[in-house]
Parts: sequence; structure tokens; C-alpha cells
Amino acid sequence: MKRIPLTPETEAVARRIVWFESPAEALEDPIRFMAYAMAHATHDDMRVLRRYVSDEDFRDALDQAPPGIIDSRSWAYWNSKMGRYPAPPLPKRRLG
Repeated sequence: MKRIPLTPETEAVARRIVWFESPAEALEDPIRFMAYAMAHATHDDMRVLRRYVSDEDFRDALDQAPPGIIDSRSWAYWNSKMGRYPAPPLPKRRLG
């Protein structure tokens, strides 16, 4: 997945979605950032992000999403939006 540039608009979205770190840090890992966006972004946030994230990038973010970030409802919704129905299983944490 390609990087999402730090612009005034993406900075505002990143600040709201990943409030616990700087926007620049949040956008450094686009897969992780998009996982948070899929779980917490508003419609307006997604309109901003979709300028930079293609459907292919979105599918990559779903395929590589870190476990524990996206809730099951959001997982089902975004997979459906990307033509994946039924949705594959949510990413699972692996111990050991």
C-alpha cells in the first residue's frame, strides 16, 4: 500500500482518528492507519482519505490489518464495500 501524504486535511483526520500519537507518526504506517480509519473514521474523513487510497490499497489494508483494531461490524462492512462477501475471518492475535 502506498503512503498517505501528510497534508492539512489528512493531518486533521489522523489527529482525530489516532489521537494518541502525532499525525505524522500515524500516517507512517498506512496499513495500521487505515485499520484505525475503518473502525473510527466518519464519512467525511473517508472522503478525504479516498483521494489517496485506491480500492487496491484498501484491499491491501484489509488483507494486512493488524489484529485487535477493527471491530467485527466495521470488518464486515468494509469487506462488503470491497466486494468480499461473506467477509473473511477477522485478523487474530497469535501468541508464542
